[in-house]
Amino acid sequence: MKEVEKKFLVKDGSWRREARGSLYRQGYLCALKERVVRVRTFDGRGFLTIKGVTRGITRVEYEYEIPVREANEMLEHLCKKPVVEKKRYRIEYEGHVWEVDEFLSENQGLVLAEVELEREDEEIKFPPWVGEEVSGDPRYYNINLVDNPYKNWNESKTEKERG
Repeated sequence: MKEVEKKFLVKDGSWRREARGSLYRQGYLCALKERVVRVRTFDGRGFLTIKGVTRGITRVEYEYEIPVREANEMLEHLCKKPVVEKKRYRIEYEGHVWEVDEFLSENQGLVLAEVELEREDEEIKFPPWVGEEVSGDPRYYNINLVDNPYKNWNESKTEKERG
């Protein structure tokens, strides 16, 4: 199965009027350039996801439901820390479903919007709250938010500016 996805910063909170969210917790069992293996829980369910290398905005992805108890055990005992926690909201706009992720804990303050497409050149209409595209910026990949949480970004920038 292929995943075609674009990722954007969110300009303001106007998206909240239309949104109901679910708490997501996700961790990583394997994080190599060639593949990522993720464990995720939300809405009382557990999932194991295997993703391949991203080419452009497309990559191979396989996802399997697993018992939530086992997913929680993997998050606690096997996954790299910190586990990524976020509230995910699904919003329909002009024929597409946008997922807005409001990150918590170590990544508090980061809000991203994603939209999945059928193909890379598909036309989309943007909601007014969608900002700059960050699809190709690795800082915004969930896997990288484990090693470099959003809370550290300003500290790193300040250190470099002092340099």
